[in-house]
Formats: sequence, structure tokens, C-alpha cells
Amino acid sequence: MYKRLRWVAVAGAALVLTLAGCSASEPYSESASMPATAGGKQAVPNQGAPNKESGDSAGKAGSEKAPVGQPGIADRKLVRTASLELTAPNVADVISQVRVITQGAAGYTGQESTQEKRASVNVVVPSERLDGVLDQLGKLGKQVKREVTATDVTEQMVDVDSRLATQRASVERIRALLARATSVSEIASVESELTSREAELESLQKRRESLAGSVAMSTISLQVKAETVVAEEESRNGFFGGLANGWDAFLTFGGGLLTVIGAMAPFLLVFGVPAAVLVWWLRKRRRPAEPAMATASDLPSAPPLD
Repeated sequence: MYKRLRWVAVAGAALVLTLAGCSASEPYSESASMPATAGGKQAVPNQGAPNKESGDSAGKAGSEKAPVGQPGIADRKLVRTASLELTAPNVADVISQVRVITQGAAGYTGQESTQEKRASVNVVVPSERLDGVLDQLGKLGKQVKREVTATDVTEQMVDVDSRLATQRASVERIRALLARATSVSEIASVESELTSREAELESLQKRRESLAGSVAMSTISLQVKAETVVAEEESRNGFFGGLANGWDAFLTFGGGLLTVIGAMAPFLLVFGVPAAVLVWWLRKRRRPAEPAMATASDLPSAPPLD
């Protein structure tokens, strides 16, 4: 009996020691894992709440981005054109050098008009090479005028792209309906609608290609004058210049008047002379009849009969 009580007491003491050790180890593990505050208390970790500074920086970074569907500055579609006026001693040599510069820039020349002292030509070059080509052309003579204009067609491009996507989807739906059509009337109706929508789709594609071509290539309107022409134009300023211009205008008017008279002379000879002879003959024929009529009217009237 005594041994039994002793074993019960030993087991109870072991159980109490085990429970005491577990309760002591749990606070120690929690205190080791959590940092202490200035007051000696344990700080409770805020695992679920996000970092405020990181959230603010992320919000600012997100707000600086461009809105969806609106291209940034680097993605703008610009149609650039330029005009350039030069004076040079030899106009033909300048035009020849213009062709060489244009071909070297992977471009081509369009409408051209070349005279002895004047010339004009349209130069088409890639848009990214426009400024460099203008610099090269400006060195071919004395630069009088240089202008560059840019037209933003970004919204037009976006609108055409959106309409193209919508139109393609519409055409695909009509084609699906055509594949399921059974009667002749249904096939004819669906084919008519399909033809109309395909024509609109092709028109949008052509417009898209035209806009893309205008953006990719730039046009330079180049005018070249001889230095002698410029000197003459400058000498015509003032009173004597106005007098010379008036004399030139008078000569031009007189030359035009003589040209008109010369053009009408054959018609006057062919039709005017016979008409004048006919009028003269008719007037001569009427002259004897007029006195006879007058004499008959002047005769005394007969006396009345009783």
C-alpha cells in the first residue's frame, strides 16, 4: 500500500513539472519572436496591413502612367512637311544635286518644273531623315526661307484602327451567316450585305495605308531662283521700279490687243468685206424710190364734183 502511494506521488510530481515547463516555454518563444518596445512590452506584428510608404509610392508610380488607349508622346503620329527657298548661280546644277541627295536618303522626287532661271521640285524622304535632308539642301545655295510644319494624326489613326477591328469582326459574322444559309433568297441577301461590308472594310484599309504613308514619308517643296532674277526683282522696287512695271504691263496689254486683232483679221476679210458691199448696194438701191414717192404725194388733189 505504501509503495503504491509513493508511485502515485512520483507520477503526480512529474506531471506538475511537465505542465510547468510547457507554460514557461510558450511565453519565451513568443517573446523571442516579437521585438520589444520602449516600455518593455511586446510589439504585435501587423502582418495583414500593407506598408504605407510602399503603397503611396506604388500609387504615385501608377498615376504617372499614360491612360489606357492614349499613346504617349513618343507614340504620336505626325505628318511633317517642309518648304525651302534657295538662290544659286546655276539652277540646273542645284536640281542635279537635289536628286543625288534625295536618292542618298532613300527618297524620290515628285512634281518638277525646271526653267533657265527658276525651278521647283517636290522631294519625298523618310520622316526620320527630314531634318538632315533639309540641312543638306540648304547648303546648295543661299537659304531664303525654311519652314517645317507637323500635323498630329494620332487620333485619326486610333479611330481608323478601332473601326477596322470592328469591321473585320462584322465581316466574319456575315461570312458565318453565309455558311449557314440554306435558301437562295437567304444566300442572295447575305452575299449583298457581305459585299457592302467588305467594300467598307477595304475603304478603311486604304485610309489606314494612306495615313501610315503620310506619317512615314515627308514632303519638301523646294524652290530655286537664279541670283540674277533676285537682283532684277530687287531693282524693281521704288518709283523707277513701279514705272518699269507699268511699262511692262502696257507692253503686255498692247501685245495682247494686237494678238486679238490679228486673230480677228481673217474673219473680217472673209465676212466683213462682203457684208459691207451688200449694205452699200442696198442703200444705193433705195435712194431713187424715195423722191418718186415724195413727188406723188405732192400732186394737187382734184376739186370736188357738184
